[in-house]
Amino acid sequence: MSNRIRWGILSTAKIGTVQVIPAMQQGEYCEISAIASRTLDQAEQTAAELGIPRAYGSYEELLADPDIDAIYNPLPNHLHVPWSIKAIEAGKHVLCEKPIGLSSSEGQQLVDCAAAHPELKVMEAFMYRHHPQWQLARKLVTDGTIGELRTIQSFFSYFNDDPQNIRNQSEIGGGGLMDIGCYPISLSRFIFGEEPQRVSGIVEYDSELGTDRLASATLDFGRGTSTFTCSTQLNPYQRVHIHGTQGRVEIEIPFNAPIDRPCRVWHQTGADIAEVKLDLCNQYSIQGDLFSLAILNNTAVPTPLTDAVANMKVIEAIVESNRSGAWVKP
Repeated sequence: MSNRIRWGILSTAKIGTVQVIPAMQQGEYCEISAIASRTLDQAEQTAAELGIPRAYGSYEELLADPDIDAIYNPLPNHLHVPWSIKAIEAGKHVLCEKPIGLSSSEGQQLVDCAAAHPELKVMEAFMYRHHPQWQLARKLVTDGTIGELRTIQSFFSYFNDDPQNIRNQSEIGGGGLMDIGCYPISLSRFIFGEEPQRVSGIVEYDSELGTDRLASATLDFGRGTSTFTCSTQLNPYQRVHIHGTQGRVEIEIPFNAPIDRPCRVWHQTGADIAEVKLDLCNQYSIQGDLFSLAILNNTAVPTPLTDAVANMKVIEAIVESNRSGAWVKP
């Protein structure tokens, strides 16, 4: 194997063509070799636009290509697990978009399949964790610079009420919690370094779309809490505040980190506030390179697949808490 992993892209989904593929093409260890769509015309058009050498008119053809080492799966949520399993069974490493599936039990199916093929690397594509601003935030917390971690507050929203958009189709895994609520849950578990003991949630559903459009939740970690609100029908905004007994960390653009200007993080200890501007980078490039390096060096992926299942369990607990009106253990 060369020092670059040969990637195949499973579909021409917008997240892939606009964000992930161009970023991975800038990576040191990634080579985008092929792309597949449900129609050959669409695949060829996208391949031409992005400078991808090969195009396939079906996902099966891509998986059968012996010159592809790894698959990136940005398909709609309900197709994450089925096609990732097919890719594994075809002998491909898999980087699958979040959320890992429609449920924790479905996600566990992928974990079990990956365990049966230990020679292959499989990971959920939670790109934000690899960005230097999050690596910095976690270090500041674990190093004790904010004292004892006590609470995290997160907000993530955008406005989209288009019934044709896959994010607004409940039967295929649409809704705010699955699309963006998964981020505050993930970051809370990432920063606390453990799983919440119980959760409480309030969820509002769109009467026409059937998807959750506004959700707020509290995650109880025993030694502290995390609260968040996410919405698919509010003015676009995102922010994260991490508070300790002696200081705090604030991340300006925690999830959709820009690539054209420095990301900013504020670190306060007592009365002293320091603003940190991080060097320009692309979190999708970093993610692609880290996953590729795990393949090349036969080392563990940055985030184990079991983490994806644990995140889904918290989402399910929030939904159940809203239904029952009680605290729920994930």
